[in-house]
Parts: sequence; C-alpha cells; structure tokens
Amino acid sequence: MLRPVVDGFRQNTSALPTFRLWVALALVLVLSGCATFAPNPPQDQSNICEIFREQPTWYDYAQESQERWGTPIATQMSFIQQESSFRSHVRPDRKYYLGFIPGPRPSSAKGYAQAQDPVWGEYEDQAGSLFSRRTHMKHATDFIGWYNQRTRAQTGISLSNPEHLYLAYHEGAGGYQRGSYRGKPAVQRAARQVATRASRYQSQLNSCEAEFQCRKFYQVWPFCRTG
Repeated sequence: MLRPVVDGFRQNTSALPTFRLWVALALVLVLSGCATFAPNPPQDQSNICEIFREQPTWYDYAQESQERWGTPIATQMSFIQQESSFRSHVRPDRKYYLGFIPGPRPSSAKGYAQAQDPVWGEYEDQAGSLFSRRTHMKHATDFIGWYNQRTRAQTGISLSNPEHLYLAYHEGAGGYQRGSYRGKPAVQRAARQVATRASRYQSQLNSCEAEFQCRKFYQVWPFCRTG
C-alpha cells in the first residue's frame, strides 16, 4: 500500500531540477538588471524639469548624491547627458575589421556615467557595493558624486566648476594635473558643453524643483527636503 505513495513522491520530485533552473534564471535576470527594465531616454533632454517629470525618481537619486558628495544635481545630470544621453546600457562602438568582423571595444566604459571597469571597481570598494550597477541611475549619480569629490580632494577643483570637473572626469586627476586635455580640442569642447548645459539645467531646476521635493505621500511641506 505504500508503493503508490513512494512512486508519487518520486514523480513529483522529478520536477525539482526544472524548478531550480527557473529560479536560477529569474535571479540572474533580476541581479543583472536586464535591459527590459531600463527606462527609455527622456524625450526632451534640453530641459531638466521635463527630464524629472518623465523620471521623478531620478531627482531623488541625484538629490541623495548631492547630499552625500556635494556635486549639484544640475552638474550630475549634465555629465550623464554628455556621456550617455541617458541611455542605460550604452557602450563604446566596436571596431569592425573588413567592415563586418567585430573587434574589441576601445574601452570598458558602460552605462549612464560611462564608468570604466578599474574606476568602477574602486567605487564599489570605497563607496558602493557588489550590487552597484552602472546601468542604474541611482548608482550612476552616486558614482559621479563620489568621483567629483575625489577629484576635488586630489586637484582642488571646486564642485561648482563643472567644466574643469569634466576635464578631470575624462582625463583622470593625474591627466588633468599634467594638462593632457590641452592637446584635445574635442575634450575641451565637451567640457564647455557640460558647463553650459549645467548652468541651463540649474536655471530650469530653480523654477521647478518644488515639484519633486514634496511629491511623495509621506512628504509634507515644509518638512520635506528643500535642497
């Protein structure tokens, strides 16, 4: 009389490997930050108010980074627009041989902030965690804040000087101090664009920031954050 029960038990447990496989796949998708869950780039990237209206949590992330590291929200977002145009999974284009054979990428830069592998590893060790992802805006804004704070400590560049912060971001603190950017007109032009955009973003944010400071149900003026 016990045999059918035992056989039934064996029949049910035969499905366990398949179940475990599905669980493992689900965990991999969650931890890898699958591109399907990434938001589309904002339609109007010239206006920070419109950017935050499309993605209000991005304001929260940038505000948290500003509070932690000191880089203004407008500067953080100007960096990200310059680096990735708010595309979460963008990477440098590969070189192709004979027009169709894919070669290596020119660098390991990835994500919103286009952080490269070595410096991202330093960020994980010093300020982030093993779960930090270059494809998530929260971690990208925190990375930029951390990097600029380190730049300020190493070079003395003010956190209110987006042009020179970007030069150091692109060239590294050592390259900036050696003046490596002076022979790179494209880098200098990009830095000026970052500064101009940061100034425009700041003016725009001054007119709309209140929309994002008290928008959550548990935030009651005047006790919510005011910048």
